[in-house]
Amino acid sequence: MSADAFSSHQNQPTTVDYTGKVPVEHLDYDYIEKCKDVKYLEKILRALRSGEEGIYPHLIQFCETHLEKLDPRSRALRKENPVATAASLSHEEWSQIVDELNTWQEETKKNEASLRHQLTFDDLVNENIPPVRRSNSFVPLSQNSITKDRKNPTKRALPRDYREWDKFNVENECELIDGNTANNDPPASLNTGPPQIKTNVDASSWSQPEKLLLANREKDKGNEAFRANEYEEAVAYYSRSLSIAPSVAAYNNRAQAEIKLKQWDKAMEDCQKVLELEPRNMKALLRRATVYKHMGNFQMAAEDLRMVLMEEPQNTAATQLLCQIESKNKECQREGKKIIIQEVEEEDDSMNEEEQTACPVQPSQPVGGEESSATPDERGDMGNAQKKPHGRGDGGPHSESNNSHHGHWRSKGSSDKYKVSQEKVANGSNKRGSTASVPGDQSGSSKPAGGNTGETVNLDAPCGALPPPLSRLKNEGNLLFKNGQFADALGKYSEAIQGYTESGIDSPDDLCVLYSNRAACYLKDGNSQECIQDCTRALELQPFSLKPLLRRAMAYESLERYRKAYVDYKTVLQIDMSVQAAHDSVNRITRMLIEQDGPDWREQLPEIPLVPLSAQQHRREELPSAEVLQARAEKAARDAERRAEVRFTTLKQEGNEFVKKGQHQDAVGKYTECLKLKPDECAIYTNRALCYLKLERFTEAKQDCDAALKLEPTNKKAFYRRAMANKGLKDYVACSSDLQEVLQQDPNVQEAEKELEEVTVLLRQSLADSSPAKPRKTVPITEVEGDEDMTPAPNSESSCRGDNSTINLQPTNAYEFGQSLSAARFSRNTAACAELLASTPPETLPEFLSTHLDGHTVSFIMQALDSHLLEKDPNLVYQHLNHLHTTHRFSVVLMLLEKDERRHMTQLFEHLSAVESTEFSKNDVQNLANKYI
Repeated sequence: MSADAFSSHQNQPTTVDYTGKVPVEHLDYDYIEKCKDVKYLEKILRALRSGEEGIYPHLIQFCETHLEKLDPRSRALRKENPVATAASLSHEEWSQIVDELNTWQEETKKNEASLRHQLTFDDLVNENIPPVRRSNSFVPLSQNSITKDRKNPTKRALPRDYREWDKFNVENECELIDGNTANNDPPASLNTGPPQIKTNVDASSWSQPEKLLLANREKDKGNEAFRANEYEEAVAYYSRSLSIAPSVAAYNNRAQAEIKLKQWDKAMEDCQKVLELEPRNMKALLRRATVYKHMGNFQMAAEDLRMVLMEEPQNTAATQLLCQIESKNKECQREGKKIIIQEVEEEDDSMNEEEQTACPVQPSQPVGGEESSATPDERGDMGNAQKKPHGRGDGGPHSESNNSHHGHWRSKGSSDKYKVSQEKVANGSNKRGSTASVPGDQSGSSKPAGGNTGETVNLDAPCGALPPPLSRLKNEGNLLFKNGQFADALGKYSEAIQGYTESGIDSPDDLCVLYSNRAACYLKDGNSQECIQDCTRALELQPFSLKPLLRRAMAYESLERYRKAYVDYKTVLQIDMSVQAAHDSVNRITRMLIEQDGPDWREQLPEIPLVPLSAQQHRREELPSAEVLQARAEKAARDAERRAEVRFTTLKQEGNEFVKKGQHQDAVGKYTECLKLKPDECAIYTNRALCYLKLERFTEAKQDCDAALKLEPTNKKAFYRRAMANKGLKDYVACSSDLQEVLQQDPNVQEAEKELEEVTVLLRQSLADSSPAKPRKTVPITEVEGDEDMTPAPNSESSCRGDNSTINLQPTNAYEFGQSLSAARFSRNTAACAELLASTPPETLPEFLSTHLDGHTVSFIMQALDSHLLEKDPNLVYQHLNHLHTTHRFSVVLMLLEKDERRHMTQLFEHLSAVESTEFSKNDVQNLANKYI
């Protein structure tokens, strides 16, 4: 046999031994290639991998490849993945893994710290947890007996075999156990009184999340007690919640519980605190109206309810409560007394007999727009509901002296010649119901910062929802920017932005404006990078805002980043196509981009955002819908009213504080600023009149009282203070008339009685000095009960007769129109009302009726138009109806009309639709009727 044949015979696979060791000659390329036994190949592969005969990587790989061809699913081919390391992963993957591990580690540490602190927190909470709500009896757990039984188990030996089990008496053993239990438990104790719950909790050592958690827990306990009608306990729990972390919900809930307990003063305080935090909180306004109603202040209650209905017209609770208040006002209007003042002729034939008949008044109706609240100190000095005895220092009016005032009035000084106590005009509320007290600069105005001393600028003007300090910073920044001091303006805007962040208010629009203004300063100073950052922040707060986009585009262009500038300019043109600067910049940048990038320059631009239709100003201005216009007008009106209300409240509060301190001249300045914002606020006129009286400026005081009486003809304080002004001017006849008007409205006003006695003496003395030879007439005052007919004096303005001779049919202002309309309505003279409307231009009717509008007035006007004016001039009737519904608060008055009044209105429109006219059609009448019915 040759050598080659022998070698080939040796390489031929033969019968193999699977249990023994693989021979060395089998670890060969040729043998492995020719071997078809999968099981033996796996054994060869394991032997190669073990390294007993050496490490041959290529041979191992060759064996694996051959085995994979024979059996791809062989177990020997399975490999374990190596442990991942930083070298086996990319940098981004490894960084993500490390960040996740660090985050997990930090969270674990926080959880461990919170768990460690939880034990201490639970101990503190358990110490302050009160007993179970309204638990009248409780049985304390006998923990000692339980532990005793556990520590000292019975020593009786247990049975060990069946014979002992037969001797074991189960009943005796059970009786023994029951006896031990009964003896060890203490008797039950009865808790008859209410639980003593601490209302204050010391939470100084707790973190803010812990405070919020425990405050919510205590508030939930109060809610549970409230639902169980345990109102005292609910108040205690709400007080605990507020002592831990004050919140609007807790104040609101405690106010409701105090209303249930009839604690009106406390409920009022809680409502005021809520309105300081949220000036338009509907729940607080509704509950404050409830408190006002029970305190007898129906006017303020009605104002709060009207504010609620403006925001929520479908609020049934507010509607029902307003109806109740209106009905009570109607009852008050039906009551009243009349006083006749007669001059009795004795020996003087030169004087004609005069009679003055006073109209019925409303003695219990709240007077004026001031805070005529229920507390005696706030009602003031001359509005006492009951007479108080003097001479004991009770703190009432004229408690210092009971002497009658004789002689010349000016001879005793301003403090003794008459008593006009300094009333507390500084109540927490105002006529509109807003109670937000905003601190502001006392000066009210300041010189321009840029050196322009020729004009004064009000730096305290409100700016959106920003508080007064931030509004002042913004106004100062605007003034500095206007004067070219861009660096100083930038500092002011930065302070305002920092104050906004620290105050925690939520007004993205105002913050957007601050960022945009600061970006303008950066742009002026050439800091384009900071300008881009501020503009981007502003656009995040208010997307598609025009000014930040335009300024950012200019900054991009200055940095030669033309592609981004082009995108911003195109976005500006989508918002408003009339921006000529954007058109010019787009044309200029287009040429630059063509030179820079060639014909395909558009493909290299970033994506231009698509501006929604709601943000496109030129589209909104083209065809605005009626709903959009109405919503825009309502929002603008609300914003303007809110800003004016905040400013008005601040100025009024400052004026009230000056009055308390006796600084009447400063108070006059504040009230004057108030009247610039609200010239129709009656309370401000009466308050300023009081200051003028203290300053002995009687002419100005009288003018303010006249203005107040034009706004509210029955204002009791205005009559009294005008009487004091007339007394200072030595017009004793007018003074006597005003004091009689005060006593006619409220006979219990003691100050008016004393002043009337003094003025009567002064009047007699003045008449005696002017004509000493003739004895003067006495003027008896007689009170007439009932509704007797009295002959009015000729040309008397207070006459209540409704004939056309005493009604001014040519009014020139709202005051004269209201007097004429009231006279016609009091006498039910619809013909006079029709003549009054015929002489009144329709476009002036809403202005004349703005302060006299109520349901009865609307119904009376409808009857006059239907019964008299419709036949004479239907076109004028249509014009009046077309303007009447635009009167302020008409929708609220329309909602409160009674069934008969609505029937008169429907009848008028039916008659009007039957008239043939060239100026209006039946369709026009139907559309107009939809606004009334």
